[in-house]
Amino acid sequence: MIAFLLSALLGASAVPGQLLVVTPRGESRLPIYVDTTAGPQLAASGLAVALRGQLKSDSGWYQVTIAQKLFRFWPGVAAVRCNDTLLPLASAPLLHGDTLFIPLQFAAEMLPSRFTERYRWDQTAVRLTEIGPAVLPRPPARVAASERLPNGLKPGHMVTIDPGHGGVDPGTHGQFFAPGMTESKAVLQIGLLLREELKSRGIGVVMTRTTDTLISLYQRGSYCRDACDLFVSIHINSLPPRRADPNHNGFTTYILAEARTEEASRVEKMENEAIRFENNDMRDSVASGLDFILRDLQANEYLRESARLADLIQDKLEPVHTGADLGVKQANFVVLTTAQRPAVLVETGFRTSPSDIRMLTTKNGQKSLAAAIADAIVAYLLEYERRSDASSDSATKGRP
Repeated sequence: MIAFLLSALLGASAVPGQLLVVTPRGESRLPIYVDTTAGPQLAASGLAVALRGQLKSDSGWYQVTIAQKLFRFWPGVAAVRCNDTLLPLASAPLLHGDTLFIPLQFAAEMLPSRFTERYRWDQTAVRLTEIGPAVLPRPPARVAASERLPNGLKPGHMVTIDPGHGGVDPGTHGQFFAPGMTESKAVLQIGLLLREELKSRGIGVVMTRTTDTLISLYQRGSYCRDACDLFVSIHINSLPPRRADPNHNGFTTYILAEARTEEASRVEKMENEAIRFENNDMRDSVASGLDFILRDLQANEYLRESARLADLIQDKLEPVHTGADLGVKQANFVVLTTAQRPAVLVETGFRTSPSDIRMLTTKNGQKSLAAAIADAIVAYLLEYERRSDASSDSATKGRP
């Protein structure tokens, strides 16, 4: 079966560019990367997110939990351990940076054979379908006041938090960071505090990372699909050495669109430089579609919704931040291109500013930032619910 599948995928016809994962919650399209020796591979993180699973690393092992079953991979070893059984893989899992890639065979053959009543594989369509158990639908648009959360929100909201950089990509360094501190560590701390703030407000959270690990810029947005409402990426800004000014401080929230200022273009280039830590095949296979995705996003509602969320984040940060409100800006950030929901990137301060760094790296400062961003998210979701309810009422009244 393995030999047949791989020969079909790697035969005379071109290797498919993506795997379609269809679940009761919606669809996800996962890029397929081709290694010259290992063949077609998938990012384990993307597959885990699409199937509502989990991915963790532990002492060299990479543990993927899907449908409450644990699969353990070891990079370079062409086998996977499932409970006490060692199952052969068509090729060894690969590690690029901190991102684990596993053979397409795992999704195409192993999951359907281990979960015969849950997953179906369509080789012609390169599609993995989850047929059960069905997931309960999200709450209906109209919810009684007694069924709302204390803050007035309907239950069931989900937000993806993306602490920038990580692993071999430390982000920005700076003379005002304490020894051992980097941007990737500081934004992770803020992201984890934001998770707790949102959970305390009754909002579910998906993290792109919870440890100091690298997740591909092209994969981060895929964590915000299906039930996800918003994607929020957290970063720290900096000035180039020749322009470094310790008195220049402040916070900015970016949305995905063409950069309109020299400063936005500079920040765009700085953040997108993280691509250099990623595998070339991964970049090439996804980047070809980025222009189309950007144009599509600019033409639909997500750009407007992203701009409103960005405004609210700036409004809520202004009273608590020690730096200046530098406003909402726009730039072509790779990390925002694959999120299929409203998405923003928050530059929480400047690593070249001692006053900003004090706030960004102290517990009280981080808590203040996290609480303010959480307040903005709640305010946005409340606004969105009111607009949705009003639209629903208008549609109902207009029926004959």
